[in-house]
Amino acid sequence: MKKLVFAAAFVLLVAGIYSCKKDSSKCTVNVRMTDAPGPYSAVNVDILRVEVSGPPFTMSTYSIMVKPGIYNLLDFSNGLDTLLGTVLMTPTTVEQIRLVLGVKNTIVLDGKIYDLSTPSADQTGLKIQVQQVLEAGVTYNFLLDFDARNSIIELGNGKYKLKPVIRVIDTAVSGAIRGKISPAGTVANVEVTLGSETYSASVNSGGDFILRGLPAGTYAISIIHSLPGSPKNLTDISVTIGSTTDLGTISLN
Repeated sequence: MKKLVFAAAFVLLVAGIYSCKKDSSKCTVNVRMTDAPGPYSAVNVDILRVEVSGPPFTMSTYSIMVKPGIYNLLDFSNGLDTLLGTVLMTPTTVEQIRLVLGVKNTIVLDGKIYDLSTPSADQTGLKIQVQQVLEAGVTYNFLLDFDARNSIIELGNGKYKLKPVIRVIDTAVSGAIRGKISPAGTVANVEVTLGSETYSASVNSGGDFILRGLPAGTYAISIIHSLPGSPKNLTDISVTIGSTTDLGTISLN
């Protein structure tokens, strides 16, 4: 089962391509971040730096000029994102993006703040595999879609662990589904299915959800909720490349 992503999957996305006028012999790489809704009031991630690497042994590793600090992923959910940084690179093949996290990661759940322990391997560098050939004079946007819902593991006794889940989205060859449930505030999860593949995302406190990076096709949707009764099911939902299918408000009553 594929999970939407930070989809709180980070997701890496080649979002758009356009001419770079500053230096035609170079290419520009932007790293952006977004989040899929999760059942938390805040998911604060301590980002120290981001590196973009080419093939091994080529020494083509570039550091993205990011502003280190604490980022609340929920500020960038439901279609919003933020620019982490930009780097000018010599044309190459991007094989890996390395995200270095600090230790000041927390979540807010039911009004309480909980520390998120982070595996040492992720602190030294969370490695995300990418295969993208960069051409001179072109700007590339990589979107980190951090899946908060599937990235946080409850250990018990009020302790939580951060194990980032990241998905690669290419909006140039994918579409999206968005919608809103009623009544708002209902705890719910949305699953969309195309053939044997299923993608999912949580509904936020306002009732909104969005599933990005979906292949074109006709989907079946199931909204699994906490209200009495069966899941809400929708069929024949069409997704086309480069567009967002808006389902409007869906009543669960």
